Amino acid sequence: MWLATQFPDTPFRVEFAAADADFRRYFRVLLPDGSTRIAMDAPPEHMNTDPYVAVREVFAMVNVPKILARDREQGFMLLEDLGRVTFLAALEHDPRPEVHRTLLLEAIDTLVTLQGASRPGVLPEYDRALLVRELNLFPEWFAGKELGKPFTFAQRQLWDATLSALLPRIEAQPRVFVHRDFIVRNLMLTPGRPGVLDFQDAVYGPVTYDLVSLLRDAFIEWEEAFVLDLVVRYWEKARAAGLPVNPDIDAFWQDFEWMGVQRHLKVAGIFARLYHRDGKDKYRGEIPRFVRYLKKAARRYGELAPLYQLLLQLVGRDATDEAIDSSFSATRLA
Repeated sequence: MWLATQFPDTPFRVEFAAADADFRRYFRVLLPDGSTRIAMDAPPEHMNTDPYVAVREVFAMVNVPKILARDREQGFMLLEDLGRVTFLAALEHDPRPEVHRTLLLEAIDTLVTLQGASRPGVLPEYDRALLVRELNLFPEWFAGKELGKPFTFAQRQLWDATLSALLPRIEAQPRVFVHRDFIVRNLMLTPGRPGVLDFQDAVYGPVTYDLVSLLRDAFIEWEEAFVLDLVVRYWEKARAAGLPVNPDIDAFWQDFEWMGVQRHLKVAGIFARLYHRDGKDKYRGEIPRFVRYLKKAARRYGELAPLYQLLLQLVGRDATDEAIDSSFSATRLA
């Protein structure tokens, strides 16, 4: 047992800690003095731990776990334990808006710090090929497998029109370090500043991506006014830190929304794939939340009308559409 070689003269116990959506598993190592470590098991036939090690060095300015030992060939790592309480658990435990706002502002401070260290040529580029590869998870896994509705020729045209509108808007955004899964489930409640996990897929890409990941969550859906307030707070902090955000807050909000469309399409496809390919149903029930996110954003922008039409053809109308229509009617009457 690899762990025994790390603690040859010390008795220890092991308990399951967590599992990722991929093949990695985490175990908590409990030592006699009350201290703990985290053991990562990343099967080398499925996972490469080199990116984790490399990105951990790049992200050293924020609170990422220290690597205490590693066996590259077997895919084992011994890590610093950043605790048991995720931001998600803390937010679900206490529903008060002021608590949510405080924690999310802490996360935003961490994000601004991370982005402030950005420089090109360090992380892989979040280029068009990767964006499109992620987007294509939606027709393949959500439409094709989850709904059993492969695109018709007409729907493929709507999809192509959506991508033609979406990709240039995303590619025009300034670029920074992107964690790529900066969600409350990957942030730990630790003294002083949040712990940051699951960063191995980091890239150099659009400045709004991680903010979208944080505020358009899979498990918690906040009111639009609450999200808008936090987007403004991020924007103010980012400008003060010299980050390359759009100087106009209305334009920045649009950047946030357009980036969200790409991520929501991707996530709907990933969650469907986790169920239909990998047999993991933990995330399947959250897919409708991302469809709601998509409908709201697509209805707001004329260029995304093809996407809204496509969504209506795939999933039909629901309460989200009624609320959107009511909002538009109220706006016209005002």
